[in-house]
Amino acid sequence: MPTCSREVLRKELLARSDEASATAGAAAGSAAPAEARLHVDGVAMVRLLGAQDRLLTSLERQYPSVSVHVRGNEISITGEADQVEAARRLVEELLVMVREGRDLTPVEVESSARIIRGGSSPSDVLGQVILTSRGKSIRPKTQGQKEYVDAIDENTIVFGIGPAGTGKTYLAMAKAVQALQRKEVTRIILSRPAIEAGERLGFLPGTLTDKIDPYLRPLYDALNEMMDPELVPKLLASGTIEVAPLAYMRGRTLNDSFVVLDEAQNTTPEQMKMFLTRLGFGSKMVVTGDITQIDLPSSASGLRLVTRVLDGIDDIHFARLTSDDVVRHSLVGRIVDAYTEYDARRQADRFERDQAREFANRAERRSGMPRDHLPKRH
Repeated sequence: MPTCSREVLRKELLARSDEASATAGAAAGSAAPAEARLHVDGVAMVRLLGAQDRLLTSLERQYPSVSVHVRGNEISITGEADQVEAARRLVEELLVMVREGRDLTPVEVESSARIIRGGSSPSDVLGQVILTSRGKSIRPKTQGQKEYVDAIDENTIVFGIGPAGTGKTYLAMAKAVQALQRKEVTRIILSRPAIEAGERLGFLPGTLTDKIDPYLRPLYDALNEMMDPELVPKLLASGTIEVAPLAYMRGRTLNDSFVVLDEAQNTTPEQMKMFLTRLGFGSKMVVTGDITQIDLPSSASGLRLVTRVLDGIDDIHFARLTSDDVVRHSLVGRIVDAYTEYDARRQADRFERDQAREFANRAERRSGMPRDHLPKRH
């Protein structure tokens, strides 16, 4: 839907809100009880509320101090004034997206609430369609994902760094397929380092392709979701789409290509430099990874180093996604936050131990005595 039409629709929804809605808006920021009513016309309520009212439950979870009641095509929101106003705006934004033909899920409700808290419009942020495949639209679902997709459009090299479930690889591959369909590039090259996740699989039987396929299977799965599964083998056979381990990149110059490097946290600094210098004319690169899940024998990750080496260079962008951008099960975001908090505590403890050890070493050097002979504190 054009932006002007979306704005007209939003104004109509605002006009249909009754005087109680206006009172709630005027009282926003206070803790006084308030009520807002919205009349929904021309939309099946099940599309707005979800099967078994799942979307309604998700909305109430975002604003615990409000109660939402539905009678016919009227929605009544009561509670603290500022929460009522925020919930009312969320319902109006969800209505805009439903009228645009969107099928809403609890993920969209949660993302929309976060986007509103950030001062943006969910229907604008979530309305950007990258691809439509077999009736399914692929689009960014959070503010961070939209900024990531926009950065891919605006820069030659983009690093997508963030935890699992934030759509780093999926969105990068969607942009690659889009670029190929628009004839902006002549081929897609997808690569990953062949590193086991904490296991040693030993000898793998079969041909070279059989040996490396398990490492590249997630890329094949995403391709089959975004394109006709019967077309993918033909594009692979012709070289229009190439899926290869990172080791095969050395010595090549990649012109007129959309290149995606996945699981880049498992590259060494030398491999990362080698990969980035493959960039040719008319090409675009997206590098994705999660620096909290490094499977290298040593912790010298090329992705971790490159954030310091290339930071601030024009036409290179670092998109950092967070747990707010996780679009898997809601528990995934909480798991990411828990591990992040644990790692922060562990780093703080390590810093304190290092500081104590440094203090003891300085004291030993000043006294000229071995540490074991220093007087003990009681």
